[in-house]
Amino acid sequence: MTPVQPRLVVERRLLRERPLVIALDEVGRGALAGPVAVGAAVVDERGARRRIPVGLRDSKLVAEAKRPDVAARAAAWVHSSTVGWASAAEVDDVGIIRALGLAAARAIADLRAHGVVAEDAVVLLDGNHDYVTPVAGAGLTVRPVVKADRDCASAAAASVIAKVARDELMTRLHDGLPMYQWARNKGYASADHRAAIRTHGLSRHHRASWSFATPLF
Repeated sequence: MTPVQPRLVVERRLLRERPLVIALDEVGRGALAGPVAVGAAVVDERGARRRIPVGLRDSKLVAEAKRPDVAARAAAWVHSSTVGWASAAEVDDVGIIRALGLAAARAIADLRAHGVVAEDAVVLLDGNHDYVTPVAGAGLTVRPVVKADRDCASAAAASVIAKVARDELMTRLHDGLPMYQWARNKGYASADHRAAIRTHGLSRHHRASWSFATPLF
């Protein structure tokens, strides 16, 4: 089946309310190791009239070898973009939902540092739960949209930009701890990763509070 082509229908509707749309999407939520990342992509009225980059999809629907090129074209297409992070230690300390909020707040703060006025935007959040407002504050207008990363071009851009950034980070972390094969599994629960945890235990990049015992031993 041909993957759904994301469009700008939702963004154009939201741009009738505010001059900017900030699309957010997370990656790394289900990983055993590494940070969680939230990509942010800003679209304005001019951007919403531009042609969507060829091949832009939710990152899960883009072949790994093609993602860097798609992410680069997505970053060039949007008004601005960034990635916010929350570490494995923060996931342990505050839980995954709060960590997502921290990563989103950091992405928005980075956009602010580059001149984006977040209060002038509608925040288009992939999913059905607003994890942004409890951390980033009540001054933002947040609209959760289920499957936004599939259907909305701005969210697809945020998704692939964040995915490439996180994959690159996990590949760098692999160099220091190659036994976990993070260059290949990116911190997710692959068979080789699970076997390495059984043999070597957890590293400082693992989410130690997660229930490893049942699935791994």
